[in-house]
Amino acid sequence: MIKGKALVPVGVQAVGAATAAFFVLALAGCSSGGSLGPDSPALDSPAPTSEVPPPSISSADAAREQAVAAYLGMWRNFSDAATTSDWQSPQLAQNATGNALSTLSRGLYADHYNGLVSRGQPVLNPRVSSTDPASAPTKVVISDCGDSTNWRRVRADNGQPANDGPSGRRQINAIVKKAVDGSWKVTEFGVLAVGTC
Repeated sequence: MIKGKALVPVGVQAVGAATAAFFVLALAGCSSGGSLGPDSPALDSPAPTSEVPPPSISSADAAREQAVAAYLGMWRNFSDAATTSDWQSPQLAQNATGNALSTLSRGLYADHYNGLVSRGQPVLNPRVSSTDPASAPTKVVISDCGDSTNWRRVRADNGQPANDGPSGRRQINAIVKKAVDGSWKVTEFGVLAVGTC
């Protein structure tokens, strides 16, 4: 649990499997200050790698960078899989595990079952909220603001928009943890209501 911020499972806020799938889709894309800037990372940008950082970077800075890279990678992998609602995509497990991976897979399965795919692409602007422990983190909490305005679900058979309800900006909180093998993966994420950021 994130101190001071409720981590709300996506499925808890959603009504029905299709809405839960949209809720996952609606998470992506954010900019601070209300407009996208040239420094906002788009999902089609190359992903930061999880290579060993140069010696000049502190272990805390490296952990923050690797955690953010895993968070962005999770959404990139999800966005790619959502274009065909491939709920079994092996890419999903590259940057997500546990509850996060389960939520992504369930959302895509619901879309697959209901004949829906996604169009468009999110833009993300995550920031590190906290690290634990501070000097050599193994857990990083990330805050983001998702705007689903340009990332929508449509019917796979005719391209008609899905009835997803309102879109807009939502606060996203995520927990990213360092695994035994040294990789970083999102283990949990949650979304608050439209208009929370």
